[in-house]
Amino acid sequence: MTNEALAARTGVTAEWIVERTGIHERRFCESGQATSDLAGHAARRALEAAELPAELLDFIVVGTSTPDFPQPATAVVVQAALGADKAAAFDVNSVCASFVYALDTARGLLTADPNARYALVIGADIYSRQMNFDDHRSAVLFGDGAGAVVLGPVDDDHGILTSRLLSDGRLSELVKVAGGGSRSPLTPSSLLAGEGLFTMRGRAVREYVQQVVPDLLCAVLKECDLTVEDVDLVVPHQANAVLLRDCFSAAGVAPDKLHLTCPFYGNTAAASIPVTLDDVVRRRGIERGDVVVLLGVGGGMSAGASLHRWAGTTAGLSGVGDAERAVRS
Repeated sequence: MTNEALAARTGVTAEWIVERTGIHERRFCESGQATSDLAGHAARRALEAAELPAELLDFIVVGTSTPDFPQPATAVVVQAALGADKAAAFDVNSVCASFVYALDTARGLLTADPNARYALVIGADIYSRQMNFDDHRSAVLFGDGAGAVVLGPVDDDHGILTSRLLSDGRLSELVKVAGGGSRSPLTPSSLLAGEGLFTMRGRAVREYVQQVVPDLLCAVLKECDLTVEDVDLVVPHQANAVLLRDCFSAAGVAPDKLHLTCPFYGNTAAASIPVTLDDVVRRRGIERGDVVVLLGVGGGMSAGASLHRWAGTTAGLSGVGDAERAVRS
């Protein structure tokens, strides 16, 4: 979905979209596809890259705010499609921060259970179905996508070193789909009123991102006695290229350490971090020992970051699964 095509639906120009967001194009799923279809495709590729049979998975955690159904969890649909019969499967919803929340949840489960070894963590969202294309400021941002990683054991000096999650429910009105839950079930009248569509208070969200990103980055680095200069790679949630460059520049991150895919894929919500991780592995690789930060911000408002010391050389490998195969549980 190019800017030119989207501009015709939103009433702005393609140049306006690039100037405000840094996004040139994004992908929308096909009409018959659901979130579990995208998630399952990413999951299979990750498992193939990790050379791990689905039967060995202990957990499947899907981060999404656009599930197939209100119930059951999208993760169990993916589980059935994969044949991962031994895995416990469930969803995590922290909107665009869902992947980092799901990643930390899986790490905690693997750490707590001495008999568990592998978890599949998926970020997947289809936002094209709930966008209000009369709201050009938010409609131009989002694309659909899915990405997946496999977590397993590595030596003590590598893998996930630390993580931190934040939420501020006082700001829950900033990003919202008002209808469809127990407080406001969807009815013909509420659908006509647009309650099933995504809304965002862009200026307030921007202010939250500008405040929380530098603080969160500093906090995870300080916990491991590291500085911004020690970081080799930052993979952020791909909210808006202009905003991200400004935020991480203010935090002292050199431009060549910040990897962005939103110019080509848009904001793919929970999928954006694993999709971007896959892209950096394919384009330049990640060397053993590199310090990598994954950082996401989403509605709620919620934010999370995890700090990794990469466990293996991944230059030239294809697929996020192989890159994350050695991430420490």
